[in-house]
Amino acid sequence: MSKQDAQDLAEKEGLDLVCMNNNSSPAVCKIFDYGKYKFDAIKKEKEAKKNQKITELKEIQLSMTIDTHDLEVKAKHGKRFLEDGNKVKVVLRMKGRQQAYAQNAINVVKNFYSMLEEFGSIDKEPEIVGRNIILIISPKSK
Repeated sequence: MSKQDAQDLAEKEGLDLVCMNNNSSPAVCKIFDYGKYKFDAIKKEKEAKKNQKITELKEIQLSMTIDTHDLEVKAKHGKRFLEDGNKVKVVLRMKGRQQAYAQNAINVVKNFYSMLEEFGSIDKEPEIVGRNIILIISPKSK
């Protein structure tokens, strides 16, 4: 049907004529209430945003001389973060002479990860960045 006939039909029904595909020959158009369509689209978008889970990156700081009980307490915090669906960034800062023993620091970080193994998996292997050793753990999917 011609564009003018479609426009007249839409006006008669009190609806809008919306062009869906202008590139085709002839152009594809629909007759519907555009205000209601736009309202429903915004409502669906809000619903989709509400159902999204935003993951945060939580940081836990360790030291090379950390005691076992302190390590267990930090592991408990890491477990809680992973169960909430957040990623955990483990940072071990080396001070002064400790930088010469970076391998010991990596062992401390791996020991910490072994406490959290059942709740998360390594996202990024332990790496030395300046005077820090960084490990990122992501939660395991349920």
